[in-house]
Amino acid sequence: MDLVVELYNVAKKFPRQEQFGLVSQLCRAGVSVPANIAAGYGRKHRSEYLRFLSIAKGSLQEARTHLEICIRLGYD
Repeated sequence: MDLVVELYNVAKKFPRQEQFGLVSQLCRAGVSVPANIAAGYGRKHRSEYLRFLSIAKGSLQEARTHLEICIRLGYD
């Protein structure tokens, strides 16, 4: 949850033309992390929980990639 708040705070500083590009993708990837953890936790079987954790990990890597792109574009 803290990650999502931080990503939104960072995204506020990006150029307006990125509001529907990198900002949107970055924030959606960030929100997906705790959402998938919560969804997996609510499942009946451990294997389902692990699958959702794997999806959350993928979303985390996606957010990291978007942040790296922003850094390389000079949005930091």
